[in-house]
Amino acid sequence: MEEKKLVIVGTAHVSRRSVEEVEEVIEREKPDAVAVELCPRRYYALVHGMQKEISIADVIKSGNVFMLIFQLILAYFQRKAGEETGVKPGSEMLAAIEKAKEVGADIILIDRDIGITFKRFWQKLSFFEKIRLILHLIRGSLNGENIEVDEMLEEDVLDMLVREFRKISPNAAKVLIDERDIYMAANLLNAFSRYNRIVAVVGAGHRKGIENALLKLKDNPVNLRELEEVKKGRNYLKIFTGFFAAIVVATFVFAAISISTEILISAFLYWFLINGILSAAGAAIARGHPLSIITAFLCAWMTSLNPLIAAGWVSGFVEAWIRKPTVNDFSKLAEADSFREMMQNRFFRVLLVAALTNIGSMMGTIFGGWYILSTFGVDIARIVGERVTNLIGGLA
Repeated sequence: MEEKKLVIVGTAHVSRRSVEEVEEVIEREKPDAVAVELCPRRYYALVHGMQKEISIADVIKSGNVFMLIFQLILAYFQRKAGEETGVKPGSEMLAAIEKAKEVGADIILIDRDIGITFKRFWQKLSFFEKIRLILHLIRGSLNGENIEVDEMLEEDVLDMLVREFRKISPNAAKVLIDERDIYMAANLLNAFSRYNRIVAVVGAGHRKGIENALLKLKDNPVNLRELEEVKKGRNYLKIFTGFFAAIVVATFVFAAISISTEILISAFLYWFLINGILSAAGAAIARGHPLSIITAFLCAWMTSLNPLIAAGWVSGFVEAWIRKPTVNDFSKLAEADSFREMMQNRFFRVLLVAALTNIGSMMGTIFGGWYILSTFGVDIARIVGERVTNLIGGLA
């Protein structure tokens, strides 16, 4: 029986040196199979150069606006890094696929579906971690910082980057890095039931994790279905704002019965203005159309009281109706040379209007509600404190 052999090649996804190393290793080893850090969806897009059409309406209604913005900005950074080296993102994977065909090796796709990974990753981030991450990426694109790709291959630099990301969100880092290491390691072990010699081509940041996972999985197999499950997580910020809005509604009802009409109208006007101004400000910062900004201003007071409708949905749909983004606009996002150029793209502009309007609306619900409740003498700090204590107690 032939001895089993696995060679793991760690690469930078936009490095010419990585492409050459991949070709050299496969040529030297002549493996039975070449495993690549791709899922079927990414493989098809990479090989055929096609992307799935995305409906802007579906994105807005699904509430995945921030996740898509994050993916688009991340793709922009990877493409810019590729331009600096003259290597397109994914070139080392394409080289591995082509070289595998040359030596007669099978191709194994060992990575988890990219959609599942992003959904699990996004669920692990808190609302403020999502905002901070997106703002950090935007700031980097505006500064035009150079990316030292070859330094990315240095193990100590990669370890440092992974550690820094774990500081921001340990749970999210686990999904993006650790879970995929385990998933790919498990698929490699399964592949040895069919092959004796395998060359695995993965990102340099995954090599050490996969090696460690291989040692652990020999004695402790993992259920891959558990790593593919996307649970419907609780949106605690939405729960909090909904709870806040419910108190505001109850206060208005109480005021209508017990307090003068003049005070009630005054309170409503403050609620209307605070919600409207902050929501409209979000749409304006996103450089939305004047009609989208006006829509955000007029509808925010109502959407803040209705958990089934978000202000960003309304302003986003108005922006989409005016801008009329096409599939071609989405495709052109990949060609943007700067964040400013991304802002000129109709598809991206609609996403940003929806996202920033929602942020303004959430702030309006909190600040507007706090002002109204304080006006009517409600001790909101005590109520919220009790609610948070009960929530923590329920999770314990």
